Amino acid sequence: MGAIDDALQANARYAAEFRLGELPIPPAKKLAVVACMDARLDVEAILGLKVGDAHIIRNAGGVVTEDALRSLIISHHLLGTQEFMIINHTDCGMLTFTDDNLRSRLVKETGTAVVSPATFHAFPDLEEHVRQQVQKIRAHPWIPRSIPVRGFIYDVRTGQLREVSA
Repeated sequence: MGAIDDALQANARYAAEFRLGELPIPPAKKLAVVACMDARLDVEAILGLKVGDAHIIRNAGGVVTEDALRSLIISHHLLGTQEFMIINHTDCGMLTFTDDNLRSRLVKETGTAVVSPATFHAFPDLEEHVRQQVQKIRAHPWIPRSIPVRGFIYDVRTGQLREVSA
């Protein structure tokens, strides 16, 4: 049995005791978080959140992509979030390669060049990356200037968050 079958069995147990069907659609804490998909990050636990408290948007590198921006705009304008948080982390895999190197490797391994994804968003400097993600959000004309946007680095060894100055 594989990981998906294990997950389906876990879901059956979860559903048997499920009691959260009446939660409202808008997040209770009016918070949206963009974080890395790294399996070592339990975003809800790191931030002391419960189901229904916040929108959590995750991708490789915690990058504010076009899709992340789309989600943040919907989160604010349609679902009432009032604060945005970026969480990147130490020991991130996105620091270990460049887009060009990965693209070359994939073309070599598969024998195929593709149009999408146009970029993998690898980065060499964690703090600067966090600053850039915060700036992408702040610069978007559909995100009000009144929305606090703050960036953090999570230390995977200590569990602590450290704010990155703008």
